[in-house]
Parts: sequence; C-alpha cells; structure tokens
Amino acid sequence: MTFTEELRGLLPLRPAGFLTRPADARAARRLTDSLGADGSPHRPRRTFSDLLVFQLDDGDRHAVVKHPRSARATVSLAHECEAVRRLAHDERLGAWRRLLPVVEERRLEGPSPLVVENRLPGAEADAVLRRSPRLAREVTESALATIRELHRATGRTEEVTARVAGWVEPRLAVLAEEVRWCRHGEGARALVVVRERVERELAGRRLLVAWTHGDFHPGNVLLSEDGGRLSGVIDWAGAVPDGPSLLDCHTFVLTVRHQLTGREFGSVVADAVRGASLMPEDRRLLAGARALLPGPGAETAVTLLTWLWHVAGNLEKSARYARSNRWVADNVVSVLGEVLAHEGEAHARVSRGAAGAPAPDTASTGERRARAR
Repeated sequence: MTFTEELRGLLPLRPAGFLTRPADARAARRLTDSLGADGSPHRPRRTFSDLLVFQLDDGDRHAVVKHPRSARATVSLAHECEAVRRLAHDERLGAWRRLLPVVEERRLEGPSPLVVENRLPGAEADAVLRRSPRLAREVTESALATIRELHRATGRTEEVTARVAGWVEPRLAVLAEEVRWCRHGEGARALVVVRERVERELAGRRLLVAWTHGDFHPGNVLLSEDGGRLSGVIDWAGAVPDGPSLLDCHTFVLTVRHQLTGREFGSVVADAVRGASLMPEDRRLLAGARALLPGPGAETAVTLLTWLWHVAGNLEKSARYARSNRWVADNVVSVLGEVLAHEGEAHARVSRGAAGAPAPDTASTGERRARAR
C-alpha cells in the first residue's frame, strides 16, 4: 500500500460540509442554469454515494436534482431511473405507485450529468427517528407493511435453491475486488464460509421472490408530517425485480437498530452472528411482517445475506468505502471475523466430540481488524 493510499484510508467517508459547501453551491447553481430554471437551488449536499443532491423550486415545480460526481454514481443513477420507470408502468402496483418518485428529466451524458425528480412530500424517516426515537416501532411497522405490499403485488413464492448463488456470488466478488483484506488469507476464507452458510441454509426454502428495493432503510423512506404513514420510497439504485424480498425487511430493522444504538451497521450484524440470533424486539417485528425464517441457522444466514447486499451495494456506489480503513474494519472485518470465529468453534466442537481434544486458540476480531489496517 502506498503512502497516498494509507493517507486516504484515514480520511472520513464524507468531507466536512464547511470545506465543500462553497464548491457545492457553485455546482448547484451551474446545474440549475443548465436546466434553464429561474429558481434557486436549496440545500445542496453530498451523499455517501458520490451524488450532489439539491432541491429546486421553480414556480409550481418542486424538484430534486441529482448530479453524479463519479462514473460509479452515473451507473447507479441510470439503474435507479430504469427501476423507477419499470415500477411506474407495472399495473400490478396500482395506487402504491404514488410512493415512487417521477423522473422528469434524465441527462447522464455530457459534462453536466443530472437527473431531475419530482419532490415527494414528507420528511426522511431517519431524521424523524433522530428527533423522536420513541417512534421507532411505529415507523418500522409502517415501513415493513408498506414494502410488503410491493413484494406481494409483484412476487411469487418459489423454491429458491437455484437462485441463491445469483444472490450471493456477484456480491462476494465485489468484496473480493474492492477490499484488499478479502482477497487473501482469513478474508478470502471468510467469504467462502459466508457463501457456504447462506447457500446451505436457504437451499430448499420457499421464499417470496419479488421486486426488492435492496437498500430499504429509514433514510430512503419519507413520512407524512404527522409521522404516521409513508409518503414516499426513494433511491431505487439497488432495486432488482427478482430478489429475496424479505431482505428489505431485515435491512430496515437492522439499520433502525444501528441508528438507535449509534453503533456501526457491521457491529449490529456481528452481534447477531455471534449470538446466532437477532434482538428479541427485531425478531418480533420481522415475524409480524412474515419475513423471519424459522431456525437460528436460517436467521443468521438471512442476516449475513442482508449484510452482504448492504456492504457490496455501498462498495459499488463509491470507491471511498473501500479506501476508508475505519469503514472496512467496522463493517467488513468485524462481521467476517465473527463468521470465522463461529466456524472455528463449530469445527472445535466436532473435533472435541471425536477425539476429546481441547479447542484451538483463534484470533480475536480485534486482532483481525488491526491486521486489516
């Protein structure tokens, strides 16, 4: 690793706002002028997925403008536009389509690429939960019920053995390509264990295969002013028409847990892997949404699949995730370390049962994090 790469690894995922705000304001103004709009851009901000996003009010037009700042962001935004287009034309969804953004303009070639969407009403659920954490259960139940309407309208229950490899292997390949620690030694071995565990536990299962958002968390859900109902579902860049639909429910529950506790998403997942179970409250919410598979093995497998889609999706959106030592340690190494530890304990139990031998010592997750850095 070069000195420049080491230095980049110490930088925060998103630069401090006071450093980027003047340049972002100029870029938003330039993009607004390119649209021929008379209004002024409001609240320009950089997202973790390499987008510059701002609101634009131009007469009766209330829009959100998204400007990709990298090639990866451009690809991601193009996928989002296509997913929204297909969903908007899906007659099976009926009134549910009111929750979708409408793409008013798409211009992804040239020096100033952008997408303009109508601005849906409401506030992002993560902001609501920061102000009022007591609403977590109500918001989660509403979000799960709403996304399950999409799943039931577009999906079918089927035996998924033949599908699991397609859900797992491309995302494992992203980790191996983007994260240096995952290419050799413990990291590479842990990816093999993840694949084997998920494929083994989901083989023969009958799941609802449907349009799956793929990144369904409170930041991508809009709530009405009273916080009682969903008014929009945004950011469809990770959506697929034939995904494991229960993934959306697990993603939402785990990210709410991450937000309420202030801990990294990877730490929440690592705890679930270590304990072979989700938190009791989270299990009840998922069971109520009919998104909880029976058995601790299957529960852990779905948790790992959820984690895999989450981290692989982030790595595909922006190169900054793989460059961040802290993000990799907290969200990749921490989980894979627990996967290896669990596998080592399982082998040790088999060995002790067969030969009465003591379990071998294994490296701690903390030691793995240090080596990853």
